[in-house]
Order: sequence, then structure tokens, then C-alpha cells
Amino acid sequence: MGGRAALVQKLADCRKVADDSARLACFDAAAGALEQAEAKGDIVVVDRAQAEQVRRQAFGLRLPSLAVFDRGDKPEQVDSIESTITAARADPTGRWVLTLEDGSTWTQVEVDPPAIKPKAGKPVRIRKAPMGGYLLNVDDQRAFRVRRTD
Repeated sequence: MGGRAALVQKLADCRKVADDSARLACFDAAAGALEQAEAKGDIVVVDRAQAEQVRRQAFGLRLPSLAVFDRGDKPEQVDSIESTITAARADPTGRWVLTLEDGSTWTQVEVDPPAIKPKAGKPVRIRKAPMGGYLLNVDDQRAFRVRRTD
């Protein structure tokens, strides 16, 4: 996916109109069309902070690409997140399923239980593992492998 949205390009093209009144009419029409498209949800405008928030929310999900948010400077890579557990339970196989403040759910991959049982209110850090996958630390305890399940 590359280039600008057509409505944004039309707005930019108005700068090339030489006649002042024609340029103003062009800007008015293009801005109106852009505003209507945004109101209908046909176009979404995000700033850099919102794009970074999307990258953090998508941490651990298998997505085709978030390159649509990559404009200008190279975006910061998200290699880890820190959060707090809001819910923790063991599934029928004994693996832990943790829900974090952001609503994401992470499930333990390994069978070995963590040193301390995870529980609501405990801080967690999830980071990319060197050979792929993700490692989760609960309250600075030994990490265990997890995968994002929502």
C-alpha cells in the first residue's frame, strides 16, 4: 500500500491552482469532501501518537502489516510491553491464561508452571524472545513463554 489517499491528494493539488478565487474554491471543495469522508468512516486520519498506540495494542498479534502507519521517520520498534494483570486463570491443561489492562489475552505455551502463580494486580513485562515467540515475566520472576490469543 503506498501513496496518499485520493482525497488528501486532491487537497494537496489545490496548492497548484494559480487563480486565488479558484484555489480557494478548490480548497473548500477538497476540505469539505475530506471532512465528509472522515465523518462516514471512509477515511481515517491518525497522528504519530495514535499510530504508536496501534503498534503497542497490536504487540504479539500476527498481522500482515502495519506499514500503512509508517510515514516520515522510521517508527519505533515495539519489542516489549509492560502492563498489569486484570485476570488470571489456569486452563484445563494447567497453562495460565492472563488478561492484561489493555484487554489483550496471553496464554502460557510451556507446561511447567511459573514459580509464583500469576494474579490480578501483578505487573507483567512481555518481550520478544531471541528465537521467536514471546517471554512474559510476572513481577520480575523467571520468564515463561506465551502467545497472544486475542
